[in-house]
Amino acid sequence: MKKFIHDDFLLETDYAKELYHNYAESQPIIDFHCHLPVNEIADNKNFANMTRIWIEGDHYKWRAMRALGIEEKYITGDATDEEKFLKWAETVPYTLRNPLYHWTHMELSRYFGVDKILSPKTASEIYGICNEKLNTSDFSTQQLLERMHVKVVCTTDDPLDNLSDHAKLGDSGFSTEVLPTFRPDGLIDIEKDDFLDYLKRLSEITDIEITDFESLKEAIGVRVDFFHTHGCRLSDHGLTHAFGESFTPDQINGILRLRLDGKSISKIEVTKYKSAIMHTLGEFYANKNWVMQLHLGPIRDTNQAVLSKIGINAGVDSIGDYQQAEQLASFLNHLNSNESLPKTILYNSNPSDNEVFATMAGNFTGEGIKSKVQFGAAWWFLDQKDGIEDQLNVLSNMGLLSCSVGMLTDSRSFLSFPRHEYYRRVLCNMLGNDLKAGLLPNDMEWIGQIVKDITYNNAKAFFQFPSVMKNESVKT
Repeated sequence: MKKFIHDDFLLETDYAKELYHNYAESQPIIDFHCHLPVNEIADNKNFANMTRIWIEGDHYKWRAMRALGIEEKYITGDATDEEKFLKWAETVPYTLRNPLYHWTHMELSRYFGVDKILSPKTASEIYGICNEKLNTSDFSTQQLLERMHVKVVCTTDDPLDNLSDHAKLGDSGFSTEVLPTFRPDGLIDIEKDDFLDYLKRLSEITDIEITDFESLKEAIGVRVDFFHTHGCRLSDHGLTHAFGESFTPDQINGILRLRLDGKSISKIEVTKYKSAIMHTLGEFYANKNWVMQLHLGPIRDTNQAVLSKIGINAGVDSIGDYQQAEQLASFLNHLNSNESLPKTILYNSNPSDNEVFATMAGNFTGEGIKSKVQFGAAWWFLDQKDGIEDQLNVLSNMGLLSCSVGMLTDSRSFLSFPRHEYYRRVLCNMLGNDLKAGLLPNDMEWIGQIVKDITYNNAKAFFQFPSVMKNESVKT
């Protein structure tokens, strides 16, 4: 019987098979956005069992288990690790046509050589096989990254972080470059209860008394410089929508002083401040030649009962239906008009915004830069076969697919890197179908080079990570 995850999985034509196996399969991985805990990489951690590495913290799996009616004790509660794994195995057969079904079996195959279908019948056997391997040095966090041929991993880090684990890794000789990403939620969320505490900590770290917007910008600049010296070349922002409201310096100073004095501010004042701080951050990024990532559109923490019990990232987020175009256009245009628009990647959570984001990206270009503003890969709820195909189709029709920087994991799991393989197979299958239909000329060398660019070369040139640029020539 043929294996489910076989060599030609998702590849429907001979053209697709040739493109994948000859051009995409061996490409290294640049994972430019993920949520891997950097301390676990620095410590070269081994996980005790499959539940700890595979289910713990995975809100995708949690949502599926809840949908099946699994009790919370077996998801985030006090059940044993084995009990939780068995409940996940019970869930897996019911995830058919959900990307979890493909991801599950690709990960079992690629990391553990397990080609059996996970179900209650096979659960105990698979749990034992995988656990035995996890407790060997070949399955430490660093070894897992090396096995997947990951050249660069960009973690998600608060501006106040001391980046000690990144420094430790930089001195260790580890072959995968692990770099920080600047994620300044605490600077942006002026309406949050802990905003003043955050500014106090920023003041202490930078030794700058924050009394107005100018002193706040000075403190931010210190942290941007610090991150840059540790190899940071990207920022990341998770927002409902972009903030492109008009403002004056006096208005922002007044708003910030009100907040520093412990006084309340209005919704429009919150929006004006967020517009100002995002513009300021964009200027810093452009000055450092960083890439700004904007993840736009989700509505988070919708279930208050779950939020109160478990906390954030519990799997109760959803696609939002925010108006995106006007604010996003205003924000990008403001930066561009001031010659301070950094390289940018736009990610949408709502599929109805595909064309909006793809066309918006094409409005802002830079001489000598392939697609200075990128329409980013299918993200979160859209990170599945149909969603990837939709993103690739829209980008092809509205922009230049050939200039795309490709895929990222956006994951907290060390077993998620087959998502890059999944994306590459979908990409090659789409191009292979075009070749078969006569929509592209039968020039495999040319199309193969495009595949290599999308899966690695474009990202290498776009991000300009120090060691990658030093050790390899950049193909443009």
